[in-house]
Amino acid sequence: MSEPARRFYKSATTTERDGRFAVALDERPLKTAKGAALHAPTRALADAVAAEWNAQTDRIEPATMPITQLAFAAIDWTAPSRAERAAYVASFGATDLCCHRANSPRELVARQAQAWDPLVAWGRDALAVALPVVEGIVAADIAPEALSALKAQAEALDDFSLTALSQAAGLSGSALIAFALVSGRLSGAEGYRVATLDDEFSLERWGEDAEGRARLDRVRAEFDALGRFVAALRA
Repeated sequence: MSEPARRFYKSATTTERDGRFAVALDERPLKTAKGAALHAPTRALADAVAAEWNAQTDRIEPATMPITQLAFAAIDWTAPSRAERAAYVASFGATDLCCHRANSPRELVARQAQAWDPLVAWGRDALAVALPVVEGIVAADIAPEALSALKAQAEALDDFSLTALSQAAGLSGSALIAFALVSGRLSGAEGYRVATLDDEFSLERWGEDAEGRARLDRVRAEFDALGRFVAALRA
């Protein structure tokens, strides 16, 4: 594994030109991994990116800069493949976590209903998408129109929001949770709670597992970053 690059700049600052925000490293424009100039739709997002670069020590650790990584992904990854990203998000509608429920034990059934029923209802009201709820390991009968509606609404988002949506869908296994996060219906912490309900219940019931807890800690950190990214986009 290669050693992290040395810090080569003194400070990162936010710049603005014609209503577009960017980040400069000692007055040199910050560029993405593919060499494109980084631009941000809001000052808050540019400030968050600059803060991550200012927080670096003598070595640049990309893993400690999740907001930067999401912003880079929006430009390098999402912008050239918007239709594919939207289709990816919509595909989770067919197996949405919020719609596939346990039939036992009763406590888990109740927790799932309490956490997920409001999101299913929100999807129906806010997204005009009705996803059926099923119990056990059975396939849900999803109307093609519902998946098409999810894809269309994903495609209507800007590149940065679509990036967050795609990441949240993959992280949670749920299009509903992803849309709720990007719309501000859920915070990062709330997204983590509803997405990991089953996992947390298992650890609570059967005892803590170091590997399982470490995985959930990583998921929590990713949800936290997504929540901060979305908040900066909406600022």
